[in-house]
Amino acid sequence: QVQLVESGGGLVQPGGSLKLSCAASGSTFSIYATGWYRQAPGKQRELVATVTPGGTTNYADFVKGRFTISRDNAKNTVTLQMNSLKPEDAAVYYCNLHRLWYDYWGQGTQVTVSS
Repeated sequence: QVQLVESGGGLVQPGGSLKLSCAASGSTFSIYATGWYRQAPGKQRELVATVTPGGTTNYADFVKGRFTISRDNAKNTVTLQMNSLKPEDAAVYYCNLHRLWYDYWGQGTQVTVSS
């Protein structure tokens, strides 16, 4: 069983930056694709960014050029650097690990973008 713990959310002004981190338990982190999703009130959960075990990244169009995902297999962590934040980026951000029919989710971390 894999457990994911996110951190780094908070309140930031428009145009500001935040860095989210996700720490995974277990020794098999490196074989999973991992990524970040978000869910705003009244909306469906949506993909933000993913990174494969080999390091290939994929971003939603609305974050390209602003967000950067990275993973450290030695530390079992995945991070999301968020720059140039907009009010519409406000949401609960969830860390995900995926492989075949396995999906693991963290508890989520709140990101609020407001002046």
